[in-house]
Amino acid sequence: MPDTQTSNADKRKKTSGFIMERTTKRMKQYFQRILSEADAGITVDQWVILQQLQEEDGRSQLSLAKATFKDAPTVTRIIDLLTQKGLVERELDANDRRKFRICLTSTGRKKIEAVLPLVIQFRESAWAGLSNEQIDNLVHSLNHIFENLNKNQA
Repeated sequence: MPDTQTSNADKRKKTSGFIMERTTKRMKQYFQRILSEADAGITVDQWVILQQLQEEDGRSQLSLAKATFKDAPTVTRIIDLLTQKGLVERELDANDRRKFRICLTSTGRKKIEAVLPLVIQFRESAWAGLSNEQIDNLVHSLNHIFENLNKNQA
């Protein structure tokens, strides 16, 4: 007779990747809907770039790509769109004229201020019904998985 605990653990391991992918996709869809309904004028991917610039303005495109886990051409397209919207601008890097620093404009800073309450609303909806301990455990587990995969990155 098979060990029920072992077979349940095996089943959870087999389905957990799907569950993470499904949840990530749903979170992005839900947040995009909130942004659209609020007529925020940006996408989730654009928000991710703006948020990184809020943390460290004047980053290079390569630095933004690494920080957001997006490829360089994708980040370039997002920056192009944010530039067209007047939210960021490219400035020549004083230390390396082949590079640009990506900087928030005053309009970009105002956009962040306007969107931040939507981000908070989104996160509160996503975490509804979870205790602080459950959220801490989730964050710990996801960081642990991330670090496991980081160790295996060439």
